[in-house]
Amino acid sequence: MENNYQIFGIRSIIEAIQAGKTIDKVFIQKGLSGSLFKELDTLLRKEQINTSYVPVEKLNRLTKNNHQGVVANISPIEFHEIETLISNSLESDTTPLFLLLDQLSDVRNFGAIIRTAECTGVSGIIIQKKGAAPVTADTVKTSAGAAFKVPICKVDHIKDAVFHMQASGIQVVAATEKTDNTVYDADFSGPTAIIMGSEDVGISPSILKLVDQKAKLPLLGEIQSLNVSVACGAFLYEAVRQRL
Repeated sequence: MENNYQIFGIRSIIEAIQAGKTIDKVFIQKGLSGSLFKELDTLLRKEQINTSYVPVEKLNRLTKNNHQGVVANISPIEFHEIETLISNSLESDTTPLFLLLDQLSDVRNFGAIIRTAECTGVSGIIIQKKGAAPVTADTVKTSAGAAFKVPICKVDHIKDAVFHMQASGIQVVAATEKTDNTVYDADFSGPTAIIMGSEDVGISPSILKLVDQKAKLPLLGEIQSLNVSVACGAFLYEAVRQRL
């Protein structure tokens, strides 16, 4: 069975995947077994769908229905292919500006970032297939509908997106405190992709090794961190300021 953005029950989820529905994430009860579950598990692996094994209490909170140990989130949006997005952006009259989100996990932060991205003319947002915040009804609501307006891509790893950008002549700038350069030292006038890290650990060290520039926001108070959606807004509007 399903509601607007959720499917529950093993057979229903199998049929939804086979029908081509965009499944954002599947929650599976720990210890689940049986032939029908094996069929679902094989399908999830084949389609590389994001899965999470959770206690039954988590599933009971997600739905009051008979979930049979499995609940899936249907994405309310269709995702774009990164190659097509980059190509179309480079052919447009506007200098491309992309956002790469490395393991951002909070759906409301994600929604707030999408909203700011739409307001600042971002060409597209790239997230990772596994570990990233899903696009849920809460994401859409927090984005004030911008999730339907800004193209969003999924890649196997953010490294893939970095390599795609650099190969296409798009510089990659990391928002990180691990630098002496501030956001006001960075040059955003050309085609640019800005990477924002996760709420708790920031950008992965392996990603930081690949970027073209690093920049931080000056923090003048005692609290040495900003909410990621606020920091993202500051970076995007500095890019807008330089391009006006």
